[in-house]
Amino acid sequence: MPKPKKGPRLGGGAAHQRLILSNLATALFEHGRITTTEAKARTLRPYAEKLITKAKKAHAGENPLHQRREVLKFIRDKGVVHTLFADIAPTFAERPGGYTRITKIGNRAGDNAPMAVIELVTEAYAPSAPTAKAPAAPAPAEEAPEAEAAEVEETDAPEVEAETEVAEVEETDAPEAAEAEAEVAEEAPAEESTEDTDKA
Repeated sequence: MPKPKKGPRLGGGAAHQRLILSNLATALFEHGRITTTEAKARTLRPYAEKLITKAKKAHAGENPLHQRREVLKFIRDKGVVHTLFADIAPTFAERPGGYTRITKIGNRAGDNAPMAVIELVTEAYAPSAPTAKAPAAPAPAEEAPEAEAAEVEETDAPEVEAETEVAEVEETDAPEAAEAEAEVAEEAPAEESTEDTDKA
């Protein structure tokens, strides 16, 4: 026999509480959102989400008849069960959990009871990027300095080769640059001589 819940119940006994939760879940699936006391909304939330999970399993092809019969144990209205399996479950196919939302709306006027709205989440699910920390670098081993020295030697060698290639390119370009400078120098005195003749 299951152990009864300790503390205050929503109704007078365990059977009464089961009927209250069944009726609240039926109304939630039928209308999409209901207004109730905060205590009832908090108790209803895991109850309703487990039923939605059963409907999702049936939608995924995991023994749908068994899942429907399991839900019918708690919700006696076949029309609401059909709505749950045909309409509600496919909308939550990608969402891993958190199918309902509770919003506090203040206290009730008559007895000052804290009230809340519990509703099905209708927004499209967009998975957020995981904020995983970068893995810590492993501790260096005793052989690491030797490996690093070998890596430095390997990386320095191509740089030296590149420097020699640059030097060779500069040497081959040097005669051409010298010839170009000589041509510029020859043209400049010729221009000066023509200017001197114009002044005279």
